[in-house]
Amino acid sequence: MKERTLRTERIYEGKIINLRVDTVELPSGRTTKREIVEHDACTAIVALDAEGKVLLVRQYRKPVEKTLLEIPAGGVDRGEKPLEGARRELEEETGFTAKRWEKLSVFYTSPGFCTEEMYLYLATGLRPLKRKHDDDENIEVVPTPLKDTLKLIASGEICDAKSIAGLLLAMCKLKV
Repeated sequence: MKERTLRTERIYEGKIINLRVDTVELPSGRTTKREIVEHDACTAIVALDAEGKVLLVRQYRKPVEKTLLEIPAGGVDRGEKPLEGARRELEEETGFTAKRWEKLSVFYTSPGFCTEEMYLYLATGLRPLKRKHDDDENIEVVPTPLKDTLKLIASGEICDAKSIAGLLLAMCKLKV
């Protein structure tokens, strides 16, 4: 079932993504084109405090032209391990650090067209730090009881895949 790449054409190279078009040979011998977005690995964090509240972040997302309620997340910098990226992103987006970290899952966000891998972590033993967010981010931290997030998912208030996957996996792990 593997597709053999015959040719690759680089269309765009940017700061966050690259775009290429691969001409591939299908198992049947037919050829077709695949548009592929190359994106580095990312991390997402279900950060749970001692009172059972998860730290969600509210931020505007230009691609969908909406303000979304999400778990903290961000890219893994070159040369950085996914857990290091998760620690940095939690600090930048929420102003918290965590004593305990546990990997919940690794998954592809949109494997039909994108190479992005998402590393999902559960962070507990939270303690506040001085928040140092990125200059291009406008983020509101929204502590929310973990048990209430299922209703937020069902209502569509939480509507991005990484947050849904992370919250559901955390609830399963913690038997909430």
